[in-house]
Parts: sequence; C-alpha cells; structure tokens
Amino acid sequence: MQFTIDYPETLPDALQQTPAQFEQEAKMAMAVKLFEMKRISSGVAAKLVGIDRVAFLHMLHQYGVAMIDLEEEEMLSDLANA
Repeated sequence: MQFTIDYPETLPDALQQTPAQFEQEAKMAMAVKLFEMKRISSGVAAKLVGIDRVAFLHMLHQYGVAMIDLEEEEMLSDLANA
C-alpha cells in the first residue's frame, strides 16, 4: 500500500536536502516513532524504510531512541530467565 503526504516545495531546500533525501528521512522518522511507541516491530520498521533490521537498529541512536527499552524490573526478569 502507499500514501502521499503534501509538503511545501521549498521544504527540502530549507533542510538542505534533495526531495528524495527528505522523503527518505520522513519515512525513517515515521518508522522510528512507530517503533518507539511500540506500535510496530523493528523488522516492520526496517521494511517500511527499505533497509535491513540491523541497519535500522543501528540508526535509532540518531533519533534519540533506545534499541532496547525495558524497565528495570523487566530487564532483571529477563536476566534471571536467561
């Protein structure tokens, strides 16, 4: 499926990007936010952007999003069950 977002013609220039760079960054920002909100998995987010899962996970720090977002209790439970 596909959807279209209208944006001002001058926006990519204002961000010092080509239209293709801006559109790729917008897709990445959407995928990162949906992943951060725990609405989609890292694999689905990576497919949305058109990159592999490992590359997506490595790029998360550029958006200030943790690769693994567990509460202390969850982490201790995971470690105990490892």
